[in-house]
Amino acid sequence: MMRDDIHWPPEWPRALDARFGIPVAGGYRACAEDFVVEECLDFAPEGQGEHLWLWVEKRNAATSDVARQLALQCEVGSRDIGYAGMKDRVAVTRQWFSVHLPGREAPEDLVEGLTERGFKVLNMTRHPRKLKRGVHRGNRFTLRLNGAVTQDESLEQRWQAIVAEGVPNYFGPQRFGSDGRNLFRARDLLARGWRKRDDREGMLLSAARSFLFNAQLAERLVAGQWRTVLNGDVMMLDGTQSMFAVEAQDSELQQRLISGDIHPTAVLWGQGGSRAMGDAEQLEQKALACWPGLCNGLERAAVKASRRALRVRPSEGLLQRDADGVTLEFTLPSGAFATAVLRELMSHPTLDFDTLPDARAAEQGMNGEPQ
Repeated sequence: MMRDDIHWPPEWPRALDARFGIPVAGGYRACAEDFVVEECLDFAPEGQGEHLWLWVEKRNAATSDVARQLALQCEVGSRDIGYAGMKDRVAVTRQWFSVHLPGREAPEDLVEGLTERGFKVLNMTRHPRKLKRGVHRGNRFTLRLNGAVTQDESLEQRWQAIVAEGVPNYFGPQRFGSDGRNLFRARDLLARGWRKRDDREGMLLSAARSFLFNAQLAERLVAGQWRTVLNGDVMMLDGTQSMFAVEAQDSELQQRLISGDIHPTAVLWGQGGSRAMGDAEQLEQKALACWPGLCNGLERAAVKASRRALRVRPSEGLLQRDADGVTLEFTLPSGAFATAVLRELMSHPTLDFDTLPDARAAEQGMNGEPQ
């Protein structure tokens, strides 16, 4: 492969294939009701303040559709609307929105206007602060599977392994757009020199950083070290963004990793480079060496480097079979993708980044916020 010559779809490995073989084909999201997402906050609105908060259920609509309608009806600018994260279009989702209305009551026809457009207001209250991106703890998923995978005898074993060990924390296919279109646009834009007017929401920067992260994760998987503490690793405490560097391998640290208390990380590339050293840095550099244009372009765009966990563990996981299929329930932390879980359970073209059934569904991802 030539340097910066992107091959699509990428052949990023799964974690469970060596143990269970290539997963059986299956389907998901046959209709919006088969993909239910509910946002989880660690706090409740206080009931008073300058910001009106609305708990909204939407179906077959984008988060941005609700935000635009709120701005229109409340006669405010887009910056006065807050939400914690983008939720899927082809789904039933429930999430909070905030509207800055200092000294103003909500328009009398606000609920009616939202209802007419298919958005259901489940609760409405006040809070002193705007709802900011990424403040939610995570999302609760209820997913309906269909097809041959529902008859797979190894499905429960795969599920038990996922709940116990976690899955590779890949950015999902939605981040890259249909057939990787966002990534190719990002490569061309970074080669010319990134300008905000060409990428106002930072979607293309996000696609480039996500691709580089996935490449590093794939390198660790191939090496059999995505769930191993390496010399020079930067570890992240579970459920937080707190990190610490590893000077030398330690059996106690490895036990903490096995228990799910900590996770190894990889770099989301930008100015400042990687904090990793030693063996961990070598694996990162091996994965990034093919993409100097993306790396240099991100630095020129003044993106600040950060890090992301290589592993994510679904919590409160349930798998239930019935006569018509299989239902999964699980919670993922903010920024993690449900497709990363599904990809370890079954084969499907969209899960292997081949294509997307609807290019309009490529917002920022399945519960994914721009990183």
